[in-house]
Amino acid sequence: MNIQSAINREVFAPRDERMLVAVEVKRRKRKRVPFLPTGGKGEYMTYICLSVTNKRPAQLLITKVKRFGGSAPFTRRSQWAVEQLRQVNGINPNKDCPEFDLVFDNAFDQWVASSAPEKCIFIQIMYHACQTYWEGKEGVPGSPAGDQQKGGHCSPGGQGSPGAQVGQIGGPGAQARRKSTVGPRPRHTEFVNCQSKLTGDACKMNLVMYRCKVFFNRMKKAMVSNQSHSQAGGPKAGPSGQRPPGGSMGSVVQRASQALHERGERLGRAEDKTVDLMHKAQQFADTAHKLALKYSN
Repeated sequence: MNIQSAINREVFAPRDERMLVAVEVKRRKRKRVPFLPTGGKGEYMTYICLSVTNKRPAQLLITKVKRFGGSAPFTRRSQWAVEQLRQVNGINPNKDCPEFDLVFDNAFDQWVASSAPEKCIFIQIMYHACQTYWEGKEGVPGSPAGDQQKGGHCSPGGQGSPGAQVGQIGGPGAQARRKSTVGPRPRHTEFVNCQSKLTGDACKMNLVMYRCKVFFNRMKKAMVSNQSHSQAGGPKAGPSGQRPPGGSMGSVVQRASQALHERGERLGRAEDKTVDLMHKAQQFADTAHKLALKYSN
């Protein structure tokens, strides 16, 4: 069982929640409390998790989970609703990087993920989950939530957003009645400095590519860890002076990782070209349609 399945089973399943994604993180700047001695808690791992409730209406939640020691159970430390999440900062919109920031109403956390692909997976899934959640809140046709017309308690999106324009249907009297029953408008989560491939088209291809990178990174770490343990515990050379086969295995893993990285870069460039060609084809189709309309009249 992997880490995410274990977190979902121990932390979220008993609360009737379903975890969507989790990322292992460390603070870029550790918080220091002057009257407490440094250390003392031992080693621990921190995970930022995105989950959704199974009950309707569904709620989207961000949870901080910690695990002290190597085999201790996972512990839920803090939890925020997506309405409290003001901003997600991807730090660098031009290349993959493990750093990102989460800005809440009452907290500001600067994180470093265990790897850049894991951070990209987390940002991508969170972005599309937030989009789906806010569309449901606004009562957009075809979205899972249509409670706005029934109860009037689901408020539309922020000013100037597409959801706010959809919610302004009806005459002045209907809008006045709607304003009298609807509470304050929620503030949508803002995603800044995030790569366009995480929030734009062809996201499924990116997700598969990042998952492959994460898998090979984990396999590489496991192989290096096993190699270091074998070299520390076993003999460093055989009776004939030959070295153990661990070094050759490490070089094979390194070459495979390098080949995967190069292939990922080529796939990324091909994907960018595909998106560019799609936009150009759409512009060409629009121009051809306008010309056809012009000469048909």
